[in-house]
Amino acid sequence: MTNYGTIPTSSTAGPSASIEYLSRAKERIKEGLGARRPWKLLFNFHSINFPGNLSEAITRVRTNVAYFRMNYAMIVLLILFLSLLWHPISLLVFVAMMAAWLFLYFLRDEPLVVFRRTIDDRVVLVVLGVLTIVFLLLTDATTNILVSLLIGAVVVLVHASFRRTDDLYDEESGEGLISGPSSSS
Repeated sequence: MTNYGTIPTSSTAGPSASIEYLSRAKERIKEGLGARRPWKLLFNFHSINFPGNLSEAITRVRTNVAYFRMNYAMIVLLILFLSLLWHPISLLVFVAMMAAWLFLYFLRDEPLVVFRRTIDDRVVLVVLGVLTIVFLLLTDATTNILVSLLIGAVVVLVHASFRRTDDLYDEESGEGLISGPSSSS
């Protein structure tokens, strides 16, 4: 009996399946990093000045955090990583949790299924967030982690409030991102 014209099926994943998974993971990482804005635009010193008032500062923070969110996340993670260099166990937990985040949240193509039940992305987000915080706090680097997160938040807020928004460009519409009180500064 011949199998000509039939599609072979196999229940075991061969090497091509793992290569395909790695290439999909690589593409998803590139897409995620593609949301990162150019560092040159983030650190454009000609765009730094004091906001005129509190409402302008709040508008700048909202706009800049939305526009540079990937860059700001990378800055906060770098500050956290650098603070954990003197706590190797915490650093290992941090790296392990980052791997869990990558595989369970960022690099998934299909919904997560546990015991034949589909788990919502929000549940995965909350569980991973809580586990990350709990595991890092159990490593006796609580003060170090909280201080580094506070420093990261201050760095982001200071930059976001002092960075003008009139030169931010929206690639999709081809127009400036904002036209308001901060664009006249």
